[in-house]
Amino acid sequence: MPFYDKANAQNLAPLWRVLHGLVPDQPKPNALPAHWSYAAIRPYLMEACDIISTEEAERRVMILENPGLRGQSRITPSLFAGLQIILPGEIAPAHRHVASALRFIVEGSGAYTAVAGEKTMMEPGDFVITPSWTWHDHGNPSPNPMVWLDGLDMHVVNILSASFRESYDGKEQPITREQGASFAEAGCNLLPEDYKQESLTSPLFNYPYRISRDALDRMSRSRDPDRHHAFKMLYINPVNGGPAMPTLTTAIQLVPKSFTTTPYKSTAGTVFSVVEGKGSVVIGDMRFEFEPRDHFVVPSWVPFTLSADQDAVLFSYSDRVIQEKLDIFREMRGNA
Repeated sequence: MPFYDKANAQNLAPLWRVLHGLVPDQPKPNALPAHWSYAAIRPYLMEACDIISTEEAERRVMILENPGLRGQSRITPSLFAGLQIILPGEIAPAHRHVASALRFIVEGSGAYTAVAGEKTMMEPGDFVITPSWTWHDHGNPSPNPMVWLDGLDMHVVNILSASFRESYDGKEQPITREQGASFAEAGCNLLPEDYKQESLTSPLFNYPYRISRDALDRMSRSRDPDRHHAFKMLYINPVNGGPAMPTLTTAIQLVPKSFTTTPYKSTAGTVFSVVEGKGSVVIGDMRFEFEPRDHFVVPSWVPFTLSADQDAVLFSYSDRVIQEKLDIFREMRGNA
């Protein structure tokens, strides 16, 4: 019997046959640059409402699936992205899971999410966090559909075989805290004297757009734009100054009218949601026009530039914080 067959029978495999694929000279992402026009995909969100209810679906979400990773529910190898829609009067029932989730509000006003016994109302541009293993449900008492971007670290959790989920016994969890309690405790540069940090996730689970937009505007009037990112700010945990979420880097940036960024690439695959303005993005050798509510993805180690025809505001999330904790994050600025 040949050596390789004998080794295989003992569950052994020669590294020298696969080494260069396992340890390439540089990252070789199988994810592709991609863009989702909201005008083009919104009809599918509405049609989904005719096909399945929130009770049947539990979460009525259309996945933003990377064309290089079809059938895997991935927008990058490590990230999930989907657009969730909830109609007037509907409730997405309570459950919890190990994967951490973010909601970035795309369309509509007046729906709520409840997290760990506290409700928060959601408006376009708000960034809302569901920490790991916290009960959460969503409801829409408004007269209009609500759509938001769901971003999760579920693929990282699944790689580690650490995923659990649980459904709540009932549609909605009990509300045990007054709306705004989390912001009162940690959002005013104050903390209760007996405050104890129980999680690495920010205690603020709603970062209102009106506040982040004002911060961007003030920043743009007090300093020069970064040539790679224009005016970019990271969402942080106000208790420890670290990232708002322990597994996802979240950010919001302003690209002024007529500004074009210098090429930038990093090992962090990044998902973008357009809040305001129009412009274009060049990702590798692909160019996409964008407008409000569009989404696009920049894979790992692919250079990209942003150009704004109007003042453009973009939300983004990536796996950068995980890479930084593992000391493997790399970036390259410019055309090199």
